[in-house]
Amino acid sequence: MPGDGEITEDPIIEASSKEACDSKATKRFADDIMPHILNLYGSSATPRDFEIYAADASFEDPLTRAHGVKEIKSAFYSLSKVFSESRIVEYSVKEKLISPGKHEITVDNKQHYKFLGRNIDLESLIKLYVLEGKVIRHEDWWNKKPLLNRETVKLPMVGRVLEMTRRCAMLATHAMMRFGKD
Repeated sequence: MPGDGEITEDPIIEASSKEACDSKATKRFADDIMPHILNLYGSSATPRDFEIYAADASFEDPLTRAHGVKEIKSAFYSLSKVFSESRIVEYSVKEKLISPGKHEITVDNKQHYKFLGRNIDLESLIKLYVLEGKVIRHEDWWNKKPLLNRETVKLPMVGRVLEMTRRCAMLATHAMMRFGKD
C-alpha cells in the first residue's frame, strides 16, 4: 500500500524525467565528435570526418605539427600508409566548459598499431579544444606527456627546434599525401 514506505512509480514523472535527461541540454560535444576521432585513428577516415575541424584548426603530436584541415587530412590519411593496423582500443572521455561556446575534451585512451608485423600499444591523452562546435586544436600526448615545445622545455631554443622539426615532418608528409586531397 502506498504510504507504508513503499515506492511507487509514476509513469508521467518518469517519462518527463527521462525526456529531460535525453534533451540537448545534457548532450555533450564529445558525443558528436568521438565517432569521427575513432575513424581518424582507425585509418577509416572519410572527408566527412574532417568536418569536425575549423578551417584554421591545428593538430600536433610528437612527430608532426599540422595547420589547417588539408594538413590534418594528410596526417591522418598517412596512418594507413605507415601502419597495417591502427585504432583506439579503449578510451574514456571528459568534457569541460571553459567559457561560453568553448569546451575542452580529453580522451584518455589506448592506441594499437601494427608496424612491419610488430604490435605497438601506446597510452595517449588526446586534447581537443572546441570553439562553437568546431575543433580548433587537437593535441595527442603520447604516454600522456605534454608535447615538447618552447614553453615546456627548459631551453626555449631547444623547444623551437623541436617545433620546427615536427613542422618539417608534417610538410614532407603533406607533400607525399598529395596535399590533403581526399
